[in-house]
Amino acid sequence: MSIRINGARLIKTSTDLSIRPTASKVRAAVFNILQTRIKGANWLDICAGSGAMGAEALVRGASHIVGIEISAIACEIVGKNWQKLARHDQTFQIIKGDAVKTVRKLPPKYFNLVYLDPPYQSDLYEPVLKALPPLLADDALVIAECDRLRPLPDAIGDLVCCDRRLYGHTALVFYRFPH
Repeated sequence: MSIRINGARLIKTSTDLSIRPTASKVRAAVFNILQTRIKGANWLDICAGSGAMGAEALVRGASHIVGIEISAIACEIVGKNWQKLARHDQTFQIIKGDAVKTVRKLPPKYFNLVYLDPPYQSDLYEPVLKALPPLLADDALVIAECDRLRPLPDAIGDLVCCDRRLYGHTALVFYRFPH
């Protein structure tokens, strides 16, 4: 299976049915909202799955992408896809591991943009979101994708909701860390 990235580019995806790629209309909406923030950004893609969000960030000019994914097969596919899309001045890393444990090992005050997209029914939202503030650069934005029927709270740990958007069954919750 393939996913179309920013127009004509195709990336491969896993045949694992437990990996749910972010819908194209949601990807388009996220990158329309973030269009002035992507170029030169350090992007963290938690529960990277198909790698589509990180791939879009690469194509749109992010400087560095870090992806976290528990599935070894997905990590291999994402790594190959990002390698195809990355320009010589862009870097990326895909880390196979548990999202909560891995987040705690990442560099402090580094990421401008974070995208969190675990399986909708998982219990990862709260522990991951609570672990993020030390990693966030000034004016960073965290976006959590979730099921609209299981909305996330206005505040989780030190993060505070600054926007919410609905796209069909998907909700996007935007969080900031008020320094």
